[in-house]
Formats: sequence, C-alpha cells, structure tokens
Amino acid sequence: MVDVSTVQKSPTIPTEGPWIVRARRFGEVSKQVLRNPTTVIGLVIVVLLLSVALLAPLLTTPNVPDPYQMPRDWGTRDAPPGTPGHLLGTTSTGGDVLYGVLWGARTSLQLSVIVVGITVVVGTMIGSLAGFIGGKLDEFLMRVVDVFLSIPELIFALAIAAVLGPSFGNIIFALAVVFWVKYARIMRSQVIHIKQNDYVDAARITGDSRLRIYFKDVLPNSITPVMVQATLDMGGIVLTAATLSFIGLAEAGLAEWGVLVADGQAGISAGKWWASTFPGMMVFLWALAFNLVGDGLRDVLDPRTEGR
Repeated sequence: MVDVSTVQKSPTIPTEGPWIVRARRFGEVSKQVLRNPTTVIGLVIVVLLLSVALLAPLLTTPNVPDPYQMPRDWGTRDAPPGTPGHLLGTTSTGGDVLYGVLWGARTSLQLSVIVVGITVVVGTMIGSLAGFIGGKLDEFLMRVVDVFLSIPELIFALAIAAVLGPSFGNIIFALAVVFWVKYARIMRSQVIHIKQNDYVDAARITGDSRLRIYFKDVLPNSITPVMVQATLDMGGIVLTAATLSFIGLAEAGLAEWGVLVADGQAGISAGKWWASTFPGMMVFLWALAFNLVGDGLRDVLDPRTEGR
C-alpha cells in the first residue's frame, strides 16, 4: 500500500495573464531600447521638447486673446537676441521669437498627435480589414491606396491645403488625407502574414468567430510596425507642416515654426538671422529626435533588423 503522504506533488506551473505578459514584454523592449545610445539621445530630446510644449503657458505670459497668435511689439521690430523683454529677438513684424518657439512646440505637438491619431486609426482599420477579409474588398481598397500612393506626399498635401485655403486646420486635414495610406499598406501586409500562423488556425478550429479571431489574435499581433511608423511620422509630419506653413498655407502670425522661418527669411541677407534660425533649429531637433527613437524601436521590434 502506497503512503500518499510520501508522494511528491508535481510543481504548479504558474500562469500569467495577458496583461502581465504584455507588461513583461514592455519591460524587455524598454531595456533593449535604452541600450542604444542614439535612441537615448533621441528620447532625451523628445522629453525636453514635450516638456516645452506642455509648459508653454507657464513659460510665457501672453497678452493676446488667442495664445496661438504671436504678440507683436511694433516698436522693437528686428530686435536682436538679448533685447530686454525679447530674449531671442523679434521678427520684422515685431513678433517675439521666444514666444513663437515655445508655443510652436505646443502647436507641433497638437498637430502631430491629431494627424498621427487619425491616420493610424483610419489606416489600421482599412488595411487590417482588407488583409483579413481579402477578396474583392481587398482588391478595391488596395486600388484606392495605390491611387493615393501614386501622388508624392508633399505635392498632394500642398494641393489639398491650397484648395481649402490658408488655415492650420486645413493643413491638419491635408496631412491626414495623405498619410493614412502607408498605415493601410503596412497593416494589410502584417495581417496577411499573421493570419497564416498556427495559433490563428487553432482558434478557428476551436470555434472562435472571425470577429473574435480578428480582435484577439490578428489585430494585437499586427500592430508593432504601425507603432514604429507612427513614431517616425511624429517627426515627418511636423517637418511637412512647417514646409506648408513656410509657403503661406497657415494663418499669418500663427505661433508655428514654419511661419516664423518664413517671417525671418527676408532678414537673413541683412544679418538678421535669429528669426529663422531658432525655429528652424526646433524643426530640426523635433524631426531628428523622433527619427532616432523610431529607428531604435524598429531595431528592437523588427526581427528583420536583428544583427545589423
């Protein structure tokens, strides 16, 4: 007779919920990202720029009804940096450069978040449905995407914004119309790849509905390249918006970096470099920082870049 008290029980295998698994994965990705010095530099710059954007109301004391419009001091036009009350100088129309730089960060943050948010949602929905359902729907949606991709992004956005008229809201709309197609392409490719995996077939065999498979198995496992592209676009969208603002497609006097560069370009030849230089540096830093972070994320999350 076997004494049950002497029988060793097999160890219990701990089970982890999906949120714990995702949190652990996030921690692993964060450690790998922080091992890359250039990515860390990008993150530091991003944090500084976001801090400037969020703290802009505290760093300036606007005396205008609309804080997004630069206050003008007509008595101190073209004042150089270091002028009392105008640390970074003024433009040829009396606009305070420091005010424009600080609030331009806030404008750029709002612009990039809105445009990236819209394009990610629209592109992800269209691309994932095309890849998951396939057939005639996939064919139709991808031909629409091909039409959009056949036109260069900057020219397309320029045409839309020019037709709608000078307005920063129209620039946001134009960029959203142009940028969603790349997310649709990326998502379709990912979904087609993911839905061929064994765990998707297993879920189908066990009786899961197509809707459940789409939301539980396919969509969450297809989103990683979209996150990387969204990070890269946070910089590219601001650069494109600054270009459109520079050529006059935003409201005059708007606290936006492209508008500031345009206001100061006439004075560069006369040695009045500050009105264009400081906002131009901010555009450069914004685009550089998000590209460094996006490249770091891509190196970690995309297995095709491993070992490069």
